[in-house]
Amino acid sequence: MTKHSRRQFFQNAIPVTIGTTIGLSNVSAMGNSASTSIEKKMKIVVVGAHPDDPETICGGLMAMYSGLGHEVVSVYLTRGEAGIEGKTHEESAKIRTAEALTACAILKVRPEFIGQIDGNCEITSERYAPLLDLFKKEKPDIVLTHWPIDSHRDHRICSILVYDAWLNTGRKSALYYCEAMSGVQSQNFAPTDYVDITGVVEQKHKACFAHVSQEIEQTYSEHHGKMEKFRGMEFGCDYAEAFVRHVKSPGIYLK
Repeated sequence: MTKHSRRQFFQNAIPVTIGTTIGLSNVSAMGNSASTSIEKKMKIVVVGAHPDDPETICGGLMAMYSGLGHEVVSVYLTRGEAGIEGKTHEESAKIRTAEALTACAILKVRPEFIGQIDGNCEITSERYAPLLDLFKKEKPDIVLTHWPIDSHRDHRICSILVYDAWLNTGRKSALYYCEAMSGVQSQNFAPTDYVDITGVVEQKHKACFAHVSQEIEQTYSEHHGKMEKFRGMEFGCDYAEAFVRHVKSPGIYLK
């Protein structure tokens, strides 16, 4: 993998897609420079199963792209209905939706909710439609979602629904898979691409810690934090996020 300097990256401006680039040797150089001009405004759609999933699996990337002026959409398959012990589904959904909205404000991204139920996500002919409709409406340049080999059923279902929507909109977006607590949840995850998130890691953490009901701040270093540091060691920086690029993603190159 070739690394590009910050100067080389900004001379070329931001790529039209993460495709050849989240490979990012290039996106990895973005750092935290929100003032850099962009040639083409892109739309990035991140689909997670629960409130806190988009933030933990690629909150650094989301912060970098939104900071550069691109439109980032954080899509939640559920509202975390089963995620707070001792609370009803309705109570949990209200609390976790509010936390997601706070996290999105921190990352400067737009939230969307699909309407499935936490712990009871389904793959049916009817359930394919909402994500397909969202893809048709949003027309994303880049899509990121869960790696499909995951111990959490909702993560697996989310990944499959996103893949189906991507196929049925003509594979026009660059599709990337993200890891979630690898070793505990994501399995057999072998990255193809890395992003240096050192410049925005505090912003990512603040967004993740907005999910107070999940006690993420207390446990972050044991799971997500270890991943960020390990991927940073692999890529040669302090903190990084890692991704797997779908081989049939469109190849749109740097100018």
